[in-house]
Amino acid sequence: MKNTYDIVTLDGDGIGPEVCQAALQVLREACGSSLLRFASHEGGAGHYQRSGFVLPQETFDACRTADATLHGAAGIPGVTYADGTEVGNDLHLQLRFKLDLFANVRPIRLYQGVKSTLSDWKAGQIDYVIVRENTEGLYASRGAGVNLRDELVTDTLVMTRKGVERVAQFSFDLARRRHGAPRDGQRRVTVCDKANILKTYAFFRAVCTEVASQYPDVQIDYAYADAITVHMLKKPDFYDVIVAENMFGDIISDLGAGTVGGLGMAPSAELGLDHGLFQGAHGSAPDIAGQDVASPLATILSAALMLRWLGDRHADERLRSAADGIEKAVEEVLAAGQTVPYDQGGTARCSEVTQAVCRHLG
Repeated sequence: MKNTYDIVTLDGDGIGPEVCQAALQVLREACGSSLLRFASHEGGAGHYQRSGFVLPQETFDACRTADATLHGAAGIPGVTYADGTEVGNDLHLQLRFKLDLFANVRPIRLYQGVKSTLSDWKAGQIDYVIVRENTEGLYASRGAGVNLRDELVTDTLVMTRKGVERVAQFSFDLARRRHGAPRDGQRRVTVCDKANILKTYAFFRAVCTEVASQYPDVQIDYAYADAITVHMLKKPDFYDVIVAENMFGDIISDLGAGTVGGLGMAPSAELGLDHGLFQGAHGSAPDIAGQDVASPLATILSAALMLRWLGDRHADERLRSAADGIEKAVEEVLAAGQTVPYDQGGTARCSEVTQAVCRHLG
C-alpha cells in the first residue's frame, strides 16, 4: 500500500477533455485530496497537428513511470497518416504495444435505470466481462501490412503461445474473482473464435483449453464468433467471462455495450503486468465537443476500474472501497431517473451528471 498514487491524465480530443475532467472531479470526491496525485500530459490528434507527435516522448515516459493512466478520448476526423489510418487511435495503440497492455477488459453490465435494447432484461441479468487479447491477432499487422502496387494488400493474423496463454490465464483468474454468470452462478470462461475455419483460431482454442485444465473450478465454454453475436442477444445471462482474439473482441465488445445502454455506459481497461490504461470505450465525438452534452459515465466507470485495479495490485482497501462507491453512485443516479444523460434519452448535461454522481458519493 502506498501513501499516494501517481495518475497521468490524457485529455485528448473532442469530448475527451470534458469527460476526463469529469472523472477527475469524481475521483477527488471519492478519494479525497491526497490519495491520488494527477499530472496532465499532451497527446492525440490535435497535438499531432501542432507538433507532429501523437504520443510525445515526455508523455510516454510519464505513463511508463506512473501508477496508472486515465484517458479521455482521441481522434479528429480527417487527421490521418499517409496510409489513411486515423492518427487519434495511434495514441492508445502506441501505449498499448509499448507498455505491453495485453488484456483489454470490457465489463458489460446493465445498471438500474438503464433500459436495455433487449426487451424484458433488467439490471443484474446482464453482467459479464469481455477480455480481448490486445497485442496480437489481426491488429498486430497495424502499420506492417503489405500494399503491393495498389494491386495486392495483405494483413497477417498473428498468434503466439505466450500471448494466448497469458490472456487465457488472465480470463480464468478473473472468473475466479467473480460470482459466476447471472443465469446459474457458474464461473465460466467462453472462448470466442473461428476454430472451425482457420488454424490460428484452432490454436487459440487449443491453448485456452490447455490453460483451462489448471482451473477445475471454472467451466470452459466455446462459441464461434458469428454464433456468439446471436447468443449475446438471446441469452446474455449465460455469460460470465468471454475471451477473444483482438479483432473479434473489438467487435463483440461493442455489441455487448449496445445491450446495456451503448458506448456511453462502456468502460474499459487495458492491462499489462505492470501498467494500466483506462478510458471509456466511446470515441471523441467531435460533433458535440464543448457543448457539455457528452455523457461522462463511461469515463467515470473506467476511473472506478482503475481504482479497483490499483487496489488489488497494492492491497489497498481504500481504493477498492472508492471504486465500489463510484459504481454505486452511478447506479443510484441512473435509478433515480432525474439526472439522465442525453445518450440515455435524458436532458442532463455532462456537468450535471458529474455533480449528481459527486453528491451521491458525498
